[in-house]
This record gives sequence, structure tokens and C-alpha cells, in this order.
Amino acid sequence: DEDGERLRLCAGVAPRGRLLCGPGLQRCAAGLLVTKCGLLRHRQAGGSASGGAYWVDSQQKRYVPVKGDHVIGIVTAKAGDVFKLDVGGSEQAALSYLAFEGATKRNRPNVQVGDLIYGQFLVANKDMEPEMVCIDSSGRSSGMGIIGQDGFLFKVSLGLIRKLLAPKCEIIQELSQLYPFELVLGMNGRIWVKAKTVQQTLIIVNILEACEYMTAEQRKQALAKLSKN
Repeated sequence: DEDGERLRLCAGVAPRGRLLCGPGLQRCAAGLLVTKCGLLRHRQAGGSASGGAYWVDSQQKRYVPVKGDHVIGIVTAKAGDVFKLDVGGSEQAALSYLAFEGATKRNRPNVQVGDLIYGQFLVANKDMEPEMVCIDSSGRSSGMGIIGQDGFLFKVSLGLIRKLLAPKCEIIQELSQLYPFELVLGMNGRIWVKAKTVQQTLIIVNILEACEYMTAEQRKQALAKLSKN
């Protein structure tokens, strides 16, 4: 209803193109089974009017790892050639020292316990331990890797993260006009932000935490007041 179109999922009409079922949807003998309540979302595949991916967007407290998600993890231990990371899920994720750009047996990345890692899930299912990498399919880091020691890490709801990661997000565009800053968003609800000063960093943190419960008009009034000060 929000997009003005009605989705028909029935056995009589076979969808054209490849149909992917994301979180909240599961294939079964009768068709599709909805496993959690929320809003049905759709992303078209390569500009095609058919196929694409469907998933259920809902407010959940604990993050469930999904293959392809970019998350922020905290290194908790070193186990041989593998690092263990806390990603906010039910179990820790594994990250090989070779999963960094340019890493070899002689040239190992300088990763210490407590470091923040921005990476992508390569393996994520209920039967296997989640596995992360910090390189894309071509072996490039593409912005992934160790996050700087400075900055502030905080946690928000998973619904707010999806809103901030939406294309042309108004919240990010408005904040960028206030102060210059660096921002890393993880699908597991973690945000890392760094501005020029500690005061500016905390202001951005407070705005991001509060914008979930503010209307667009209230947010614009708060940013206008900050810009005047």
C-alpha cells in the first residue's frame, strides 16, 4: 500500500526472473512461509520489473547474521590463524587473517583484541559458525578493515540502521551540512562516528540516537538550532 502496488503471491502465477527470499520469509511445500511479523519489502533485480528480493522488515532486539551484511565486530580473542569477533548475535563470528587486502602468511594484519572491524558476512546460517571477510569478490578492501582507535561506538535499533542505510537518507544529508565527520554503519545496529572534536562527535551521536523518535520537522528544528550556535 505504501508504494501503491499490490503484490500477488499465489501458486497459479509463476514469477518471472529469480526470486530471492530474505529474512522473515521461508520456502515451503505450500509456497512462502512468513516467520516474523513486519513490513514486506521488495528490491528489484537489476532494474527488472520482475523477480528481485523480498524480505520482512521488523523491529527485533537481537541481530541475526545474514550472508552479505556489512557489520561492525569487536575482536575478542585470537585462536590460531582466526580472530573471534563479537557481532551482537547469539555466537561469535570467525575472521581469518588472510581475509584482509594484501594479507599473506608473512604479511599479517596488525589486529589486536579490542579492535573494531568493519567486514562482511561470507557464511551465515543456523548450522554453521558465522564467517566474516574484509575484502570483496575482487580482493579489494572497499572500505572494510580495522576502524581507527579514535571515535565513538554506540548501538541503536536495527530499524534505525535500515533507515540510515536507505539511499538518499535525509538524516545523513542533514547531518553532513552541520559538521564534517566520518561514519560507519553496521547492519548489526552498531554505529561508529568521529568528528573534528569530542563535542561535535557527541552532538552527532545524540542526534542519531534521538532521530528515531523525532519527526522530520523536529529534527530540522534541532539541527537549525545547532547550526546557529
